[in-house]
Amino acid sequence: MEEDSPFVAAAPVLVPMPAERPYTYAVPMGMRVVPGSIVRVPLGPRQVAGIVWDGAVEKVDAKKLRPIEQVFDCPPIDRPMRRFVDWIAQYTLSPPGMVARMLLRAPEAFDPEPWIEGLQRTMLRPDRMTEARTRVLVTAEGGLAWTRSGLAHAAGVSSTVIDGLRAQGVFETVMIPPRPVVAAPDPDYAQPALMPDQEDAAVMLRAGVSADAFGVTLLDGVTGSGKTEVYFEAVAAALDKGRQVLILLPEIALTHAFLERFQDRFGAKPAEWHSDLPPRMRERVWRQVAEGGVRVVAGARSALFLPFRDLGLIVVDEEHDPAYKQEDRVFYNARDMAVVRGHIGGFPVVLASATPSVESRVNASQGRYSRAVLSGRFAEAALPDLKTIDMRRAPPARGGFLSPLMLDHMKRTLERQEQSLLFLNRRGYAPLTLCRVCGHRFGCPVCSAWLVEHRFRGQLVCHHCGHNEKRPEACPECGTLDHLVACGPGVERIAEEVVTHFPDARTIVLSSDLMGGVRRLRLELEAIANGEADIVIGTQLVAKGHNFPNMTLVGVVDADLGLANGDPRAAERTFQLLSQVTGRAGRTGKKSLGLLQTFQPEHPVMRAIVSGDAEAFYEREIAERERAALPPFGRLAGVIVSAATRAEAEGHARGLRRAAPQASDLFVLGPAEAPLSLLGGRHRFRLLIQGERRADMQGFIRAMLAEGPKLRGSVRVQVDIDPQSFL
Repeated sequence: MEEDSPFVAAAPVLVPMPAERPYTYAVPMGMRVVPGSIVRVPLGPRQVAGIVWDGAVEKVDAKKLRPIEQVFDCPPIDRPMRRFVDWIAQYTLSPPGMVARMLLRAPEAFDPEPWIEGLQRTMLRPDRMTEARTRVLVTAEGGLAWTRSGLAHAAGVSSTVIDGLRAQGVFETVMIPPRPVVAAPDPDYAQPALMPDQEDAAVMLRAGVSADAFGVTLLDGVTGSGKTEVYFEAVAAALDKGRQVLILLPEIALTHAFLERFQDRFGAKPAEWHSDLPPRMRERVWRQVAEGGVRVVAGARSALFLPFRDLGLIVVDEEHDPAYKQEDRVFYNARDMAVVRGHIGGFPVVLASATPSVESRVNASQGRYSRAVLSGRFAEAALPDLKTIDMRRAPPARGGFLSPLMLDHMKRTLERQEQSLLFLNRRGYAPLTLCRVCGHRFGCPVCSAWLVEHRFRGQLVCHHCGHNEKRPEACPECGTLDHLVACGPGVERIAEEVVTHFPDARTIVLSSDLMGGVRRLRLELEAIANGEADIVIGTQLVAKGHNFPNMTLVGVVDADLGLANGDPRAAERTFQLLSQVTGRAGRTGKKSLGLLQTFQPEHPVMRAIVSGDAEAFYEREIAERERAALPPFGRLAGVIVSAATRAEAEGHARGLRRAAPQASDLFVLGPAEAPLSLLGGRHRFRLLIQGERRADMQGFIRAMLAEGPKLRGSVRVQVDIDPQSFL
């Protein structure tokens, strides 16, 4: 079917369900559809939205075809976006319908927004003038249309004053088009004064936008170097060309501070897109993006599936962040998919980070990406001095977790009226609760994980499935009272220790599961930035791009935490996280210090962070990856088999292993029980497929799934190409 076909008898429609191909529907006489049209079609007993797709229709008896019910009055999904959906489906081995589902997340946006009833000044004058009426008429000068409530608010009068003037014909009713969700950004609003290295990087990014062609630039700058101001120049260049821009951010909590920085530069905020957005606003953003009215979107990974009318630039901020990986239904990495989207659309992509992923560094060194380096902090602010605290030589007091050296530096920081940050990437009060009498450990009933005590809420919580229960007074195993003990620290327990040592200090705990959600988190981040806290205790949320002007001490409570697992990216992740969190100190020029409590100060990650020699760390990590043929020098894929019983899961996984085709460049490891062998009541086994960089991983897995046992009973199989998590 051609895009400009005036009429067809049947059309392929991709529906948002696990469909491997589009379904064929009849096109009623007089209805016109083109590839990309969003339509309403019958699917079983339901009516669903779908997208008219590319390609020929199946040969089906016309009498058996069900008709398309409606073509929505909505801009069609353009060809680059349709190709993007097909590419992701092929690469991730996901049904195309499930990828299309991510495009169709705002069903109320498929119809145009209704126009609003408004008022406009006529030539008539009221029979008498009052002070209130005078204010209204002065406000309404210029012939602009106003809403009733908007005019009353602007003039500072009650709505009855407006109603009286309308009754006398002073105002007439007009229809106003829907308001934009955000004002148009002005690329010339507040052009910054850039440092020389920032200007060099900005020139490179502007040139990429001007070329109007695909290319990837890695913007690699230390924390506080002003990367955001630099990529804003690329945004300005794209806006000057009349193109739309997408800026991906890894964390919703970051969005508020980012919006303000954007507004300071462009005079208006970008549109937001994330899961915390109210449904009505999501629909309005989706629609105005599709129509081209929204010029810039700042959003989470799902913003990649917005139907941009003329996308001309994608920026991936904190490109190394694991939050860009989705591990539900369609497994994809938004950073990598952003590069694919740019390649298909023929426009530039910017990846920004103070601690780039090994994959991006290798791509830059091999010439696939350009690289712009910012080696110094903005305005010559110094990076913090970094030191390790050897916990074997300076252990904490009995029952505590903070070394005397850490406490001494915190005391001095308080005396200078400056802020301290303690970082521990562990939510709650304690990761394990047990009975001192019988040894009973509180575990999740449906996961192979311990329940985490959250003392603030008085609950024991599973961080994997969300199961929670009230913390009991007595052991459920032996019935003994008051003998439950918390083992190990979480941020709540560190806060308890801090209050013991510094009872007069203003202390804030930052964690994603605190009561009040994102709104409270944003308020507390603002309070910290405004100096309304002395000591901050937080999880990895505090590592992500925040600017705390008075923060001069950062202490990492357990620097070894991320190294204690079998994840091949453990060293890289720990280096990135610790570098980011220590980078919160001294961003405004004050002398600052970062302290890492560790039992292995000689570890290469610790040495690299303390020495400030990131290049040495990357060289070593890249060499190890190459030696082991791990990404980006080789390929990995995970196949996760789960079922209601262990026997079902293991049997199916072993059947898949036997069905794996013979290949010289790919081999299968496993099956083995996943580290989280029970999750949400389902038993889990993993197969890991490893191969050479150019191996046909997807073809290998397709063949294995096709030849392997058929799905029966409760068995489910998930494929994770380029896995980030090995749990």
